[in-house]
Amino acid sequence: MHILIIEDEKKVAEAVSEGLRSEGYQVSLAFTGEEGFFRAMSQTFDLILLDLMLPGRSGIEILTALREKNNVPVLILTAKDAIEDRVAGLDCGADDYLVKPFAFAELLARIRALTRRGRPDQVLRMKLADLELDCLTRKVTRAGYEIYLTGKEYELLEYLFRHQGHIVSREMLAHDVWHVFDRATPLDNVIDVHINRLRAKIDADSDNKLLHTIRGVGFVLKQADG
Repeated sequence: MHILIIEDEKKVAEAVSEGLRSEGYQVSLAFTGEEGFFRAMSQTFDLILLDLMLPGRSGIEILTALREKNNVPVLILTAKDAIEDRVAGLDCGADDYLVKPFAFAELLARIRALTRRGRPDQVLRMKLADLELDCLTRKVTRAGYEIYLTGKEYELLEYLFRHQGHIVSREMLAHDVWHVFDRATPLDNVIDVHINRLRAKIDADSDNKLLHTIRGVGFVLKQADG
């Protein structure tokens, strides 16, 4: 997922960028209104984090022009916390509003909510090799045989499917599956237990192992190399 940050306070922009990259997001930065306008209008992004007070061109101007072109989710980040400022941003087409200073955990939660909302690419049926998952019925099968998962095991597998081929860290699982933002060692142990139980259910009877542990990094759902 590619996020554009349009923010003239470099320390804020770089800190947010570093945090988002650590969560697996691809990030581009623009420090002026003109640069942000050019990037937003000429490139494709999954989400834009937009400051209102920018040199060269205001956030409202960027947002107004952007909404004539597409519906990319826009989250306004600003120190302007007056009600009229929030209303102005939302009326111009912003999807959400976060006032500085903000907690990074809350920013992540807002980003997840915005990128989940009404996405056209939400796949309802997923397949890898002979493992299949139906998001409507929550039915999981391997080689045609149904696999019975607990609620949390199913959520974990669906998350891995949606990140198929990409490494998922324990921190990502803590945030997005367990909805815990202050990750601690006990939660890591819980995550590992669920991963092991899920692996036993989906891989135990097959020579083609699909759920892999990348030591010290995380987990990935993919066909074995070679």
